[in-house]
Amino acid sequence: MRLARRHPLLVAVPLCALAVLAARPADGDGSHAPGHGTASGVSAEVARLYEEAATATERYEAGLREADEQRARAHELERRLDRERRETAVLREELGRIASSQYRDGGGLPLTAHMLLADDPEELMRGQRVVQKAETALDEAIGRSERAEARLTRDEARAAAAWRKLDKRNGELAALKQGIEAKLESARWQLQGQADASVAAGACRGAVRLDQPETRFTTRWVAPVETYALSASYGSGGARWANRHTGQDFAVPIGTPVRAVGTGTVVKVSCGGAFGVEIVIRHAGGYYTQYAHLAAVAVDQGDRVSPGQWIGQSGTSGNSTGPHLHFEVRVTPEMGSAVNPVSWLARHGVSL
Repeated sequence: MRLARRHPLLVAVPLCALAVLAARPADGDGSHAPGHGTASGVSAEVARLYEEAATATERYEAGLREADEQRARAHELERRLDRERRETAVLREELGRIASSQYRDGGGLPLTAHMLLADDPEELMRGQRVVQKAETALDEAIGRSERAEARLTRDEARAAAAWRKLDKRNGELAALKQGIEAKLESARWQLQGQADASVAAGACRGAVRLDQPETRFTTRWVAPVETYALSASYGSGGARWANRHTGQDFAVPIGTPVRAVGTGTVVKVSCGGAFGVEIVIRHAGGYYTQYAHLAAVAVDQGDRVSPGQWIGQSGTSGNSTGPHLHFEVRVTPEMGSAVNPVSWLARHGVSL
C-alpha cells in the first residue's frame, strides 16, 4: 500500500503553529495552574481582596478592642458589686448590734414601763430618740445599699451579655477575615504565576488599570509601600549579589500596592532579566526611581504619575528569594548609578 507524500509546506505550517502555542503562557489549565485567568482579572481580584482583608482586619481589631473595654467594664462592675455587698453586710451587722444592745438594756419591757421605772424620763426619751434615729439612718443606708446592689447586678448582667455578644461577633469576624486571607493568598500566587510567565517570555502583559483609592497626600513625597518591614539595605553584602546591594528592600506580601514616591514620568516597564517585572520613573532634578520584582504593573511607559499613585503590585519575580519590593534611586535610568535610597527619601521628608 502506497503512502501519500506530504507537501513540505503543509507540514511546516502546523509545526509553526504548535511552536507558537507552546511558547504562549498556558490558559485553561484549571485554577491551580500558575497564571490562570486574565491578567486584569487576577490583578483586580488581588487588589480588591487586599482592600477587603485590610478592612476585615481593621474591623476585627476594633472588635477586639471593644470587647476588651466591655470585659473591663464587666469586671469593674463585678468589683463594685462585691464592695457594695460587703458594705451592706457591715451595715446589717451594725443594725443587729444596736438591736441586741436595746434588747439587753431594755429587757424587752415596753417604753411606758421604762419611763415609769426611769429616774429621769426626759433623759430616757432623748436616748430613745437617738437610738431610733440611728436605726432609721441604718435602715436608710441598708436600703440605699440594696438598691445600689440591685442596680449593679442589672448593669453587670447587661455588661456580661454585651461582652458575650461581642465575643461571638469577633469570632464571626475572625472567620470572615481568615476566609478573605485564604482567597487572597490563592489569588496572589495566581498573579505571581502570570508574572513568572511574563518574565520567562521576556514580554510584559501590559498595564492593568486598577480601581485605586483617590490619593490626597499633603506631602510631595511618600514611601513606596504603605506598611512594610525593611529587609536588605543599600550597600549591604551577601551571597545573593555579585557586588553590594544597590537599593532598599521592603518585605511585603505578593500583591501589595506599590506607590510612586513622587511626581514623575514612567520611562521604563520591563518584564525580563534579574529584576523581573520592573518600573523606572524619572523625577525632577535628574533622579530616577526603580521598583523591581513586581507581580504586575498598573502603568505604561510614558504615563505621568503622582505621589502615592498605585503603579503596580509587589511580587517575587526575577532573581528574588521571596516576596518583596526592591526600591532603588539612580541618577540615570539604568543600573550602576544608584544612590542611597533611604537618605535620599529622608532629604525629601520621608522617614522609613
